[in-house]
Amino acid sequence: MIKKKYYHHFPYCVQGIIPKIWGMLGIPQNTSWKNQWRNTLLVVCFLTLSLNASLTAEPVDLDYLINYTIPLAELFDSIAVDHDCLTFLIDKSDYTLSLIIDTLTVKQYPVVFGSNPWDDKLQQGDQCTPEGIFHMQAKYPHRWWLKFIWLDYPNHESWRKYHAAVQTGLIPANAYIGGEIGIHGVPENCDYLVLERINWTLGCISLTNADIAEIYNFFTESSVIIIQK
Repeated sequence: MIKKKYYHHFPYCVQGIIPKIWGMLGIPQNTSWKNQWRNTLLVVCFLTLSLNASLTAEPVDLDYLINYTIPLAELFDSIAVDHDCLTFLIDKSDYTLSLIIDTLTVKQYPVVFGSNPWDDKLQQGDQCTPEGIFHMQAKYPHRWWLKFIWLDYPNHESWRKYHAAVQTGLIPANAYIGGEIGIHGVPENCDYLVLERINWTLGCISLTNADIAEIYNFFTESSVIIIQK
């Protein structure tokens, strides 16, 4: 638990919230006070991003999503599928991830983004989700977000846009382009972040845990992942 020596610096209501969110994010509580402060700052950042995003949140109308209520395995039973030929189209305007074979949209999922869902990512810390054509670098289970599909951001096009932004003064010359962008789930029992369209990530694409679990195995290194506005 947070040592009493440092714990009393937080308002009473926050004292009760912090350990709960530590547990939700999988952060150990039996650790040094320096790590406790670092982890607490992470929690504060998480709460701030979620609060800011919730101010413009609007519930998702799942009825408008193609085949959302039909299990993906059932849909694939009716068509021949080459997993290496799947395209994942992520639309930042529609808040959707579409699984596409050739020109056929097989299924759509609700998604959310970084707390700035409008702009293209140019540097670390801008809270933007990058736009462009990407591929999967790796995928693995994640203790906080259930599953993580790691994208190859920054790629060649990402670097081109970054250098252009530096040259035009849009971002500082010493700005770092960032990385570790992926597609993942949510903390346990936090599907509402997606279903209420709360852009809570630092730039990643987030689905509900059931949805990320359903599509996880269909991502391969050959998969094309398009992120567009």
